[in-house]
Parts: sequence; structure tokens; C-alpha cells
Amino acid sequence: MPNSLRLLAYPLASACLLLGLGILVQLLRWRKFGLGLMIVGLSWLYIWSTPVFSDWIRGSLESRYPMLTVEEMPMADAIVVLGGAFAHSEAWPYPNASASVDRYWHGARLYHAGRAPIIILSGGRTPGRGPGLTEARAGAQFLVDLGVPPTAIWLEEQALTTRANAVEVAELLAEHEIEEILLVTSALHMRRSMASFQAAGLNPIPAATDFEVRPSPSKGHRRWLPNAHALSASTRAFHEIMGYWTYSYRNWV
Repeated sequence: MPNSLRLLAYPLASACLLLGLGILVQLLRWRKFGLGLMIVGLSWLYIWSTPVFSDWIRGSLESRYPMLTVEEMPMADAIVVLGGAFAHSEAWPYPNASASVDRYWHGARLYHAGRAPIIILSGGRTPGRGPGLTEARAGAQFLVDLGVPPTAIWLEEQALTTRANAVEVAELLAEHEIEEILLVTSALHMRRSMASFQAAGLNPIPAATDFEVRPSPSKGHRRWLPNAHALSASTRAFHEIMGYWTYSYRNWV
């Protein structure tokens, strides 16, 4: 399915589509049916926009992989950090980081704790953004700033999807006869990542980070009031669920 069509399934787009259809149907004088479509669209948007639902849907994905300290992680041959944290333009002197930069930070923690002697960064250059650093190269600059020596950083600069991360890294590991790896990515993204790497013939050890949902969320009526932040957060969970289903359909996991 083309990306433009797949985006229509996302909560905001699908709700707007239902509302638009409802208005159109009402104009065609099928008032009850049109009103029903509008109510469904508004209800759908409300559900995904409430903090209580957003925390639940994200927590259901994140809770599969516990937050462990670096001391609790086993030793491995390499640490693999999946990209998705940096945006870069040739007009900017430095890349901009998102919340997912925790992936690189955790990779550095594991390295400094002696859990593996090398860090493999996987991530290419997003199409349409023009010249600039690849995700992996921007991440390497960040790791060097965190005290990781450049000689301990390996780059995989082709992958643009989670599946490509797994395929490209698997080839690199096979070339260097590396078997045991710690897989670092956001907790929300870990299920799809683990499945993709296992499908590529690897048996990674999950090292989840970038947790979004606190173990004991705050309570109160405000958690039932919709807001843009909750919608954005729950949409990320929707993206992961939809991505996993798509990978399953294509036999990529």
C-alpha cells in the first residue's frame, strides 16, 4: 500500500475522512447515516486524543520489554543502535535531535559499562531532504561527544526502514562473524525491531530505552480530556502496530 494511502488509516486522517463523508452524506439528504458517520469520526478522534487511552496503548507495547540498568545487561560482541533520532539539512551546521536520541545515549551507556567493544549505528538519509548527514553519521557525532572513540563506532548508512536495518546489519555481522548483539531502540519500537532481526536470522538481546509511559501515570479528570500531545503519542503507537501487521502480512517477521 502506498504511504499516502496508508496515512489515511491514522487516527486523525481517518477521523477527518469519516467527518467529511458524514457531511457529504448529509448533503445528499441521508441525514441519519451522515450524522452517524460524524459521531463515529468524532468518537474515534476523541479516543485516540485522551491521555488515558494514549498511555494504555503505548504501555501495552512498552511493557513487553522491561527497563534494565546497564549492569543488568549481559555481555555481547556488539551494540546495535537503530536510527530515527536526527534530522539534518545542508543549511544547518548541526543535526537536530528528537526524543529518540535516548537510543544513542543508551548505546553509549552500554559501551562505557563495558557491555560490548563496538557500537553499530544503522540508518540512512531520508529521501527528499537533500544532501546532508545520514542518520548513522549524525549519531556517530553524538556518540563521540559522549566519549565513545570513533574507532569503536561502525556505520551502516543504507537502511531507511526497520526491516532494512535488520537485513543490512545482518550482512555486516555475518561479514565480521559477530553473533551476540544488544539491540537498542525505543521501547515502543522494540517489538517490531526484535521480530525483524529474528526474521533476518539473528537472536538479539533487547536493550529497550526511550520509555514514554510512566509505571504509575497521574490520575484525575484531565486524563480524559483530549489534547494534541496525547493524539501525537498514541499515533506513534498506531504506527508501530500497523507496521508490525504490515510486516507480518509481507512475511517480514
